[in-house]
Amino acid sequence: MPRRRSLRSIVGMVLLAAGIVYTVALTAVLVTSQHDQRRPVDAIIVLGAAQYNGRPSPVLRARLDHAIGLYREGYAPLIVVTGGVGRGDTLSEAIVGRRYLLARDVAGESVIAQPVGRNTRTSMTAVGQWLHGRGLRRVLLVSDPFHMFRLRLEARRIALEAYTSPTESSPISDNPVLELRYLFAEGLKVPVAWVRAMVEKREE
Repeated sequence: MPRRRSLRSIVGMVLLAAGIVYTVALTAVLVTSQHDQRRPVDAIIVLGAAQYNGRPSPVLRARLDHAIGLYREGYAPLIVVTGGVGRGDTLSEAIVGRRYLLARDVAGESVIAQPVGRNTRTSMTAVGQWLHGRGLRRVLLVSDPFHMFRLRLEARRIALEAYTSPTESSPISDNPVLELRYLFAEGLKVPVAWVRAMVEKREE
């Protein structure tokens, strides 16, 4: 009996700790999703999303349109679009994003495609390497609101001075049920991203 009680106590403490971590992470995701930190930086970074046969998905288009607005308002001289080739695709999200921006009169020399990575972590790593190689580190991150806090963690991992500017017309935000699903999922992903960042710092 004492062993069973001890095991139950341990399991209960683990579940309680996990619940607290998840609640803190979800709160951070929610708070950050509401804040736009736009300010002058070296580059605007647009996180990739799906593309369909060379056409940006509604989610990617909303991110690109938001970046165009920031660029035209003079917040940065560069827009870096990210995203590799998805399963079954022949074009990368970054290349499709670049074509979209050029078609809307963004100067070619101002648009950089980084067609590497199929997730946030690998895309941000590639962007960080490109920026550091050119002495740039101040960035404005553009993605959906739910994505903002994890992006800050990833930017900190690769030593970027990052600010966030969530899309104002995200199709996901227009669907409350879908947005909640993404927000709750981020509550799980954020602790993982935080632990990875801590481990990498210790290994440096």
